[in-house]
Amino acid sequence: MIFKIKYQHIMKTGSTITTLLAAAGIVLSGLSVAQAQVSQVALESISIPDKVETAIGALEFFDGVPTDATIDTVYDNLDRMRGVEVYLDNMGGVSIQSVLDGLARAGANAPNKVALFAGLMDSKTLVVTANTSTLYAYAGTDLANDGPTVIEIPPGMLGFLDDAWQRFVGDMGVTGPDKGKGGKYLVVPPGYAGDVPDGYFLLKPPTNRNFLFLRGSIAKGLEPAVKNITSGLKIYPLKDAAKPAPTEFVDMSGKAFNTVFPNNLAYFEILNDMIQREPIDAIGPEVRGAIASIGIVKGQPFKPDARMQKLLTEAGTIGNATARVITYQPRIDGVFIYPDTDSAWSTAFANHNTSFETNGTMGLDARVLFYFNAGGVTPAMATSHVGAGSDYALAYLDADKKAFDGAKTYKLHLPPNVPVNDFWAVTMYDTQTRSMLQTSQRFPTVGSQSEGIEKNADGSFDIYFGPKAPAGKENNWLATVPGKSWFTILRMYGPLAPWIDKTWRPSEIELIK
Repeated sequence: MIFKIKYQHIMKTGSTITTLLAAAGIVLSGLSVAQAQVSQVALESISIPDKVETAIGALEFFDGVPTDATIDTVYDNLDRMRGVEVYLDNMGGVSIQSVLDGLARAGANAPNKVALFAGLMDSKTLVVTANTSTLYAYAGTDLANDGPTVIEIPPGMLGFLDDAWQRFVGDMGVTGPDKGKGGKYLVVPPGYAGDVPDGYFLLKPPTNRNFLFLRGSIAKGLEPAVKNITSGLKIYPLKDAAKPAPTEFVDMSGKAFNTVFPNNLAYFEILNDMIQREPIDAIGPEVRGAIASIGIVKGQPFKPDARMQKLLTEAGTIGNATARVITYQPRIDGVFIYPDTDSAWSTAFANHNTSFETNGTMGLDARVLFYFNAGGVTPAMATSHVGAGSDYALAYLDADKKAFDGAKTYKLHLPPNVPVNDFWAVTMYDTQTRSMLQTSQRFPTVGSQSEGIEKNADGSFDIYFGPKAPAGKENNWLATVPGKSWFTILRMYGPLAPWIDKTWRPSEIELIK
């Protein structure tokens, strides 16, 4: 005889399985009472009621079996959650592909066509937290088509190569193996087993489309810096080394175009292009599995139906919101520069970690924090050397930890003897695009190289932010836009010991009216 004991009856009576079986005249031979007894708490932990109220609505079951409506609700939630996961985990890749796609639309649409900001970058171009103080040159590789590719760089450059997921591959120039003397780099495709000729610094990315970042110093003037790049930078396939096609330079200065990644369905379409283009082992099976779960599979078309389009659009919105929350209220250590005080000054790389990984564990929020607000990864960006390179401090909030209001006026005080070997600069950014704030000032930067900047009698500087310049402070002022927020980055070029050891520090940015 088979007896069925309803879970709901046990819950209502408070009886145990043993009690009910005994009442029915059934003895569990060979088992002690302790072994046979199942408590109410244990049953609750392994079962589910017929109706459960959750954050995604009421879920209903018949004795543990989900109803059709519950199945639909749960699958919608699962697909949306996986969409958010995919959005956050692949942000670095989609971001750098968006940069390369934006440059291609603006004319730099081949590996030997270099995007050069010959007149420096200004606020017209949407590039995440770029600056106005150094000379930028960007390019991409197409190893699947070109095979091993040569990149010849001139002396004095600072640069690196990142792969398609914006993971560090190798440094070039001052921080690279050529030590700033210039040299030839050979970038080989994934799985390349051919010969590597002598005379090259070898780079082996796991992807075909990679991002080349080069920066030139303008300490001796912009014109010689541009000439150094245009006369010395060459990119060509190794197979054409005997007679390479000339490298072209596309001047991007003053052009209005976008390189910032979208937050809707288009985000996932960019990711699909990456999956189709890159080798199967460019990312691990866990990450690839999450991507496949939302319909992006190598060798298959990405054609989400109306339901999935809606869910992925929602995932983009939630992912974007998540990145903004992590930016403004991070819950991870190593973000704030002065953690023992209530300072708002922060760094883009939590704990100066450019791989975002510690003890075999990926720092998920740290990775999002960087990739949402910056572009291009190299360990050199987070390593301070006295008198060399650069270091950055970001302020997303004012002295009272409130968002900046473009209708109000604020002041930043830099104490005497700003500790830099080269120069310092303060640049303003739009909180929506994370690109330079578009105002009446084409270059929204003020710094030690700014014409007419005023120094206080004691050698300190006061910088003002507001819709109008305080009287007599026009040369120390950055324009804001009423109705918009903003954030700023203080860049220290050639930082000296007092900056690195924090014995010198900027003030918080204070509201003055």
